[in-house]
Amino acid sequence: MLTRCEDVMREVCAQLGATLREFNGEDDHVHLLVHYPPKLPITTLVNRLKGVSAHYLRKEFTGRINRHIMHGHLWSPSYFAGSCGGAPLQIIREYIENQKRPD
Repeated sequence: MLTRCEDVMREVCAQLGATLREFNGEDDHVHLLVHYPPKLPITTLVNRLKGVSAHYLRKEFTGRINRHIMHGHLWSPSYFAGSCGGAPLQIIREYIENQKRPD
């Protein structure tokens, strides 16, 4: 499911003129490193990533997603976005790569 989520998010980023540089996920959240144009509002980017991925993941993994537990939502309405303008990209990539990915 995470592999498909990454594929969908890469497509969404490309459609918005952004680049998904790094992706990883855990049982209850995902980590993304995205390079996006300064004129693209972060809220637009996040809402599109969450909305499109939720649509496809629900459709393709119906039996694995329990809507009752998630109150009808795949993603939480919240998100964290941080700027890493001064940090070396390799450090950010290593952080994302080192997140525990579920079996």
